Amino acid sequence: MGTDILIYLGGLALLDTLSPTIVSVTLFLVLTDNKNLTSRLLSYLFTVVLLYFSLGIIMMLGLNFIMEAFSNIFQKKIFSWVTFIVGVILFTASFFIPVNKKSNIPKPKTQSIFSIILIGITTFIIEAGTALPYFAAIGLLTTIDIPFYQWLPILAAYNIIMILPALLIFLGYKLFGKLISPTLVNLRIKISSGSSSSLSWIMCIVGVILIFYTIDYL
Repeated sequence: MGTDILIYLGGLALLDTLSPTIVSVTLFLVLTDNKNLTSRLLSYLFTVVLLYFSLGIIMMLGLNFIMEAFSNIFQKKIFSWVTFIVGVILFTASFFIPVNKKSNIPKPKTQSIFSIILIGITTFIIEAGTALPYFAAIGLLTTIDIPFYQWLPILAAYNIIMILPALLIFLGYKLFGKLISPTLVNLRIKISSGSSSSLSWIMCIVGVILIFYTIDYL
């Protein structure tokens, strides 16, 4: 595996840390300041990571099966053109994302772990449809034709990176407590009001990455 693909994958993983839903739910749980914060937050993050990781495995196996169904030359050319066109579409569409000031961040209705798991499932449903960096990363992994024991830990590492902001927020709150609460409140407001803007930037950057990665293979 070349250094260039690792750079692309790392960049996509960092883009996925901008997930407004994961960060906002984390901020909500932290700012409620309940006694079961650790268990509730870790249950939430574990649910999200497990679902994303499972989706990644399914997509990798499915794409590998499709790629193997065609000859190497044919599938490489077609897949490169499809990826390139998707990149152009994402880059172009990023300039037309409407501003939506209404927050759609899910909130748990009770303090139970079951309620938190449901929020994790809801987060996955909300984010999976727009998890463009993750889909792009899976597409790039498919093109380099590596065995499962190599791409499996890459997917796992990707998902851990994706939830790093949530873990850092949790760690910061545990270390500094009320001192950073006003900052966390302001951060939550900004994220809720700027989710559409984040999606626009993510689409633009993912589009550029796909274009530059595939342009040499056309």
